[in-house]
Parts: sequence; structure tokens; C-alpha cells
Amino acid sequence: MKPTPDFQSVCDAAKRIHGYAHKTAVIESRSLNRYFGARIRFKCEHMQVINAFKFRGAFNALSQLSEEQRKHGVITYSSGNHAQAIAKASAILDINATIVMPNNVPAIKLAGVKAQGARIEFYDPDTEFREDVAERLNADNSMTLIPPFNHPDVIAGQGTSALELLNDYPETNQILVPCGGGGLLAGTLLASSGVNPSCQVYGVEPENADDAKQSLEQGKIIGIDYPDTIADGVRTLALGTIPFEIIKHNVSSIVSVSEDAIKTALSTLTFHFKQWLEPSAVLGFAALLENKITVGSHVGIILSGGNADIHSIETILSNYDPIKL
Repeated sequence: MKPTPDFQSVCDAAKRIHGYAHKTAVIESRSLNRYFGARIRFKCEHMQVINAFKFRGAFNALSQLSEEQRKHGVITYSSGNHAQAIAKASAILDINATIVMPNNVPAIKLAGVKAQGARIEFYDPDTEFREDVAERLNADNSMTLIPPFNHPDVIAGQGTSALELLNDYPETNQILVPCGGGGLLAGTLLASSGVNPSCQVYGVEPENADDAKQSLEQGKIIGIDYPDTIADGVRTLALGTIPFEIIKHNVSSIVSVSEDAIKTALSTLTFHFKQWLEPSAVLGFAALLENKITVGSHVGIILSGGNADIHSIETILSNYDPIKL
């Protein structure tokens, strides 16, 4: 395993993904700024390749494989966005990819993986662990495992989103980041450490899946079996060991938000920005709505992805009104 990534790792990743990943837009709303009394900027990773930040880490990792590793292919496990990212990056780099996915994965994410020609192996999340399934499929260790978040090159790649944000808006003094396995949060912390060390970085997760918050409080990795949350993109069982080491020494705090706040946040951003977002993407904004942090003067919020099932989003939008500004 490579050494723990650092700020230079993020800068190197930015060079590798240049020309393959998008430099995503940053948007804001005067109405929201007035409402919160601050500049609130949203980093639009739902506009990234495969409509999620995950492409950054996947391409950074795969682009560094040796010719021998590329010949034997890669394997990963994911509920959706990392799966699509590995499938897309593999297609670009002409590498065979095997993806282990739960049998209840959202249809839109499954379609995204199929479109890239990756081999898909399903598992039952009620009876199997995805890591065990991947190990069984790769019993001879011929394929290179690229996990969703517990990998130095994946973490470094994810940090390029915050690097872009901070380079363009160095006055940013807070960044709110969705937290599942911790790859995006850890990468954001590495980026901020080199550009603006005084910037406060907060991880945000659902109350029903607050394993990272518990882990930080107890000083060890705490897992939650199959957390029940609408934010399926952060429905991981526990933080990765590598992200946890970075997070516990650097994060300002990890806060959790209610399911109602997530749905209201989604409705509000959909209404005001007319953007298609997945529930996991709006966790940072939900933290503002529930007053989980003291708002700084220049806040960055990473909108992590937009691969959402149309029926579930329609249900949320029909039942939760946007906040009135």
C-alpha cells in the first residue's frame, strides 16, 4: 500500500485527471446568501463525469496502474457512484473492470455502470458483505482492487474538488462535505491543509448513519449495519482506515442531520437552482438548515452527485416544500 496521501498527492492528482475530469462549476444564490447572511458557494460535482465526484479518485487511481495490472483488470465494490466512476475510467483507459453491486442498487446507477461495459456481479446486502464477494471473485489476486474510499490515490483524487474551490475562492473559511466512507472528506482536508489551513472543514452525515461522528467521538472506527437513510450514497457501514486517520487529526467536526432536513434541503436546492441532485449531495446544505454549525462568512458546500432515482426524488419534491426566502 502506498503512503498516506498528503497535499502534494492532491496536487499531483489534479495534474493526472486534467483533461479527463471536469473542472466543475461553482454556483450561488443571492437569496440564499441573504437568508444566511454569508456567501454560500456550491461546488457542482453533480456536473462531473458520471455526475459525481467519484470519477476524480477513480481516474487518479487507475491512471497509475502498471501495464501488467492493466492487463489483468480491476475489481471494486460500490452502491453506485464509485462503480460508475471505475467503469468509466476503465473504459477510457481500456482496462477490464468487475463491479460488485448490491441487488437493490438504484436503477439509474446500475444503468450507468452497464453503459460502460463493465462486468457486474450482484450480492445480497442482507446476507453478504461486499468485500467478501470481491475477495471470492478475485481469489487468485490477479485483479487490482480499487476500493471506494480506503485507497490513497482515490482519496487524493477526491481532494481535487476542494482544491479547485479553494484555488478559485481562497477566502473560503468553511467547507461542508458529505461523509460516507470518508474519502471525499479526507481529500478535502488534505486540499485545505495546503491552500488555506485556517479553513474549517466539516463532515456531514445522516443521523441514521452517523458512524463517522461516533468514530470521531470514541477515537476508533464504529460501524453501523445497513443504515436506513434516503442518502444512499453515504450508506456505508464504516469509515475506511486511511480516511479515518486523516479525519481524526484534521476535521473541525462531524455533524449529523435528520432525514427531514435532507429532504427539505433537496427540495430547496432543486427549486432555487433547478439542478438534479441526489440526497447525499445536499447533506452540507441540510446542516445549515438545521443550524448544526455556526455559519462562517464564506462557505463552500460540495454537492457530491446527481445520480438519483426519478421516482424517489419526485416523491420528496411532492411532499417537502422548499424554504421560503
